[in-house]
Amino acid sequence: MSPPARTAPAVTAPAGTGPAHTGPPGTGLAGTGPAGTGPAGTGPAGSGPAGSGPSPSVAAGPAGTWRQWRIPFVIVLVILLGGVLIAVLQPANGGYLDPRGAGTSGARALTQILAQRGEPVIRAGTVNSAVAAARGSGVTLVITSPDLLNARQLGRLARLQASLLLVEPTSASLTALAPGVTVTGSVSVRSTDPRCGLPAATLAGSANMGGVLLRSTAPGAWRCYPVDGQPSLVRYSAGRRTITVLGAGAPLTNHYLATNGNAALALNLLTGSPRIVWLVLSPRLASGPPPGGPQSLFSLIPWPAYLVTIQLAIAVVLAALWRARRLGPLVAEPLPVIVRASETVEGHGRLYRSRRSRDRAAAVLRDAALNRVTARLALPRGGDADAVCAALAARTGREAGAIKATLFGPVPRDDAALVTLAREIDTLEADTLGEVRT
Repeated sequence: MSPPARTAPAVTAPAGTGPAHTGPPGTGLAGTGPAGTGPAGTGPAGSGPAGSGPSPSVAAGPAGTWRQWRIPFVIVLVILLGGVLIAVLQPANGGYLDPRGAGTSGARALTQILAQRGEPVIRAGTVNSAVAAARGSGVTLVITSPDLLNARQLGRLARLQASLLLVEPTSASLTALAPGVTVTGSVSVRSTDPRCGLPAATLAGSANMGGVLLRSTAPGAWRCYPVDGQPSLVRYSAGRRTITVLGAGAPLTNHYLATNGNAALALNLLTGSPRIVWLVLSPRLASGPPPGGPQSLFSLIPWPAYLVTIQLAIAVVLAALWRARRLGPLVAEPLPVIVRASETVEGHGRLYRSRRSRDRAAAVLRDAALNRVTARLALPRGGDADAVCAALAARTGREAGAIKATLFGPVPRDDAALVTLAREIDTLEADTLGEVRT
């Protein structure tokens, strides 16, 4: 009657603990042999009722994965939809003196009044569109952000035959668009009387003016709404064109339009033009490429899109912190399945063979053998290679050079050399342990 078959010991360590020396002397690394030695994992370790195949693994299926991530997914989806909804429903307040802006600094109220009077306003967001729309006679071009224009763009606008209404100008814009008018200083906006004979100003009366103070040497120029002796509104004729310079844009805004005579002043200055082109440049382009020129991709993305992205990033960070519940040291837990030692060795062997990691496989074999041999011979771990080889040579009767080539030699050239190295290591270890037992 034959004795019962011995099965490999069961372990509960994870499969990443490294190959174990479980076979008898003379066995090589599982799965690393050359072609013709048989497929890995077909040895006796897999026989018997408990060894008929690899151990079952617990893997989360699609339903388990969905249950695990559905709460963070719903949170991220709600935040994303909320940001998109806010971006869609956000009113288009526009920027400063934007004819579509409904905020306090916009000019939507003025443009609606002009449209009701039969003088529609054409909004231009670039210099190219403004030049295209301002061609022809009887056109008034309103420039609300002259500080954002470069010299080339100012030159293009100066060649137009349209009348100009320049709001809060700079010295460079006055030189190009309103010759004869210069900047002398700046003051705060305040209620100011016209103190001039310009009909558009005298009919309007007091207005919220000031801002940029001007000086004009143009012949026949009207100088109105002076502050500290310097006008804040200058208007003169240059051929068939009328050039108007406003030191403050407050009379055009929604906030100040119903104050004093601001509405009357704005309507009187713009009345009489069959077509009004309103050039509005985005302040976001002030530090980037010149308006009307090449623009970067990021400058074309609206600000609400950045807000949605920031909200999504915050949601991802919060979800990551929520899932990272183990912030302390790792805690050992029993595995849900039994992993046999032979499967660990075979798995490592297959990994090394698939990646052709003969260097790492040889290093694992040599390190494991050195640890066992030095422990049995009471040698210090990590000792000098020559001292270890001399001690082994004294125990086994082998040459120290051959032992050093086996334990500290070069990386095997191919799989056959790796198998040969594994056998030599097993033989050397068996001889060493046999010397100790005698």
